[in-house]
Amino acid sequence: MKLENDRLCVEIAEQGAEVTRIYDKKSDTELLWEADPKYWKRHSPILFPNVGKTYRSTVRINGIQYPTSQHGFARDNKFKCVRETTDTVSFLFASNEETKEVYPFDFDLIITYKLDGRTLMVKWEVVNTGEEEMYFTIGGHPAFRFAGADEGKSDYILKFPGKESLDYILVNIAEGAADTSKVYQLELEDGCCPMSEEMFANDALIFDNGQISEVWICHKDGAPRVGMKCEGFPNFGIWSVKDAPFVCLEPWMGRCDDIGFDKELSEKPNVNKVPAGGKFEQSYSVIAGE
Repeated sequence: MKLENDRLCVEIAEQGAEVTRIYDKKSDTELLWEADPKYWKRHSPILFPNVGKTYRSTVRINGIQYPTSQHGFARDNKFKCVRETTDTVSFLFASNEETKEVYPFDFDLIITYKLDGRTLMVKWEVVNTGEEEMYFTIGGHPAFRFAGADEGKSDYILKFPGKESLDYILVNIAEGAADTSKVYQLELEDGCCPMSEEMFANDALIFDNGQISEVWICHKDGAPRVGMKCEGFPNFGIWSVKDAPFVCLEPWMGRCDDIGFDKELSEKPNVNKVPAGGKFEQSYSVIAGE
């Protein structure tokens, strides 16, 4: 599936309703990572019904323990295109007997992409088609590649407009869960900080409490390459792989479990709750540099 205008060419696969290409005609560069498995085999997966890992890879729902996989199952399933116009496309994935073995809720997950100038809007809708309240987390995971073949993280900076500093926590790799016992501070100068390989030595940087609503990947001279606007997201992740020529900007509605979390899913911090027959909606935008 393709959306295209004078500025951008966007390609989306039915598998996972995943954006697989964002080509910027003005800069004549690919903005989205090409999914080279040498570093990471994905482009921009949708994380649902869980973001990251649950503690010890299980989740408790109504007293029953269910097995979970990292980032959920939506990214590994085929969606159906249910709407297509010149600038908009929507995909649907519905619960089935296989999903109910690990996640007992009835739902429709609808992903919509809209292209407007240099902006790609991404909208999530989760419809509760069942008869009981449902709980989930959901997130984006787009990877943005560097412009030059010989460029690395030290050739770029991150810009957080209007911010003086940000607090973040890290993942305990052995536990596969967030370690809230130590909070780090990301120092900013004019809202910016340099990127480096060392920044991602311990997996993702996790920003809680709705700190990030706008972020840009910029060249060292400050020229913006690609940005994201994501109002109303309580959690945000920034991640990369050692020596990989990309960085992921990840808007999350909820995130991975904290170390030791063993309560009901309904009690998870920032979990999304949708009553029977209700609908959840959230969106963010990816913006090519001017």
